[in-house]
Amino acid sequence: MSNPLLRVRSIDAFRAVTMFLMIFVNDLDGVPGVPNWLKHAGDTADALGMADVIFPAFLFIVGLSIPFAFHNRKSQGGRVPYRIVTRSLALILIGFFHANMETYNEATTALPKPVWESLVTFAFFFIFLDYRNVASLKRNLLQGFGFLLLVAMSALYRSSDPAHSTWLHFSWWGILGLIGWSYLFCALIYHYSKGVLWIQAAAWVIFVLINLDFHFGWLAFLNSWQSYIWLAGNGAMQAFTMAGIMVSVMYIRLKETNELKLLWPGMFLLAVILFNLGFIVRYVSGGISKAHDTPSWVLICTGISLVVYALFMFVVDVKQQYRWFKIIEPAGTNTFTCYLVPFIFYPIYQMTDLGYPEYLSQGTGGLIKCVLFSFAMIWLAGLLDKINVRLKI
Repeated sequence: MSNPLLRVRSIDAFRAVTMFLMIFVNDLDGVPGVPNWLKHAGDTADALGMADVIFPAFLFIVGLSIPFAFHNRKSQGGRVPYRIVTRSLALILIGFFHANMETYNEATTALPKPVWESLVTFAFFFIFLDYRNVASLKRNLLQGFGFLLLVAMSALYRSSDPAHSTWLHFSWWGILGLIGWSYLFCALIYHYSKGVLWIQAAAWVIFVLINLDFHFGWLAFLNSWQSYIWLAGNGAMQAFTMAGIMVSVMYIRLKETNELKLLWPGMFLLAVILFNLGFIVRYVSGGISKAHDTPSWVLICTGISLVVYALFMFVVDVKQQYRWFKIIEPAGTNTFTCYLVPFIFYPIYQMTDLGYPEYLSQGTGGLIKCVLFSFAMIWLAGLLDKINVRLKI
């Protein structure tokens, strides 16, 4: 891939909007009196809410970013496989702790839950801060403090799960853990296949087929331990990420030959095919369900991501309107920090006696509050970035 774009602004814009919506729907969860279509569909529902589309879009963006990030790292002499493994393990580690936050037993632990959660998040900040311009001694001291703090919080942890009441335990990988597993295998496929387009397409098809296999019952004997196998699930997450990689490889190749306009009809045609396939398998594979990672959810959400990204490409790369997204730019360029900042805010807020006015706790007022909160978290991440406090994994 000669002369690829060093940074594609449409990906930054798509990532920024997706992260904004991720913070928004997370904050909206539990707010009464708001439209149901904004939230996750129920575990047993054959439906698709807006919140059910956000995570697939983020995984798709992870894939979009991989070819460009790898080229930049190679051009700087970086060790790509080492970077893949360390980044993935960092995401899996954080996801593991976030999953354990859900079963923290405050009654049998020395620290209140908000205190424990905030200290764990501060530990992640100390460990994963961007220390590029910090003296090695200071960096080692700060990271060492972060590791010690995390070990201390691990020792204090007690679970409300009767089967695992005395220690951190596996329940699920957490959002970041799922991203980490997907990134690990998809990035390794891309790296060792040297970005060959047909291999990326074949890998995407294989992950889609694996997802179909699980839900048709052909591999039912794996159900008791499928959470521990290398796919970290049933292939759904990797299918989203490989779809993004495939689009970026096509983007780069067509950009080099000044034929980028051919990408739009290709993406729309693939989206139409996926929409149709998604509604066909809906009737034989458990309906549309994010909670169960059904094939119809995978196919339809991939199609949605393709269409939405095509629009971002047109607005940002063709019409040069990236300025439309400047207000939430930190969410696209400092995404990891944006994701973790609420994990500091929520515990600190819970430790206070402050509350929202009733109008902002439900209905239209609740929607307004969630929108303002999302902007506030992104702007806070932007302010932290200006004082060189940014997370890097």
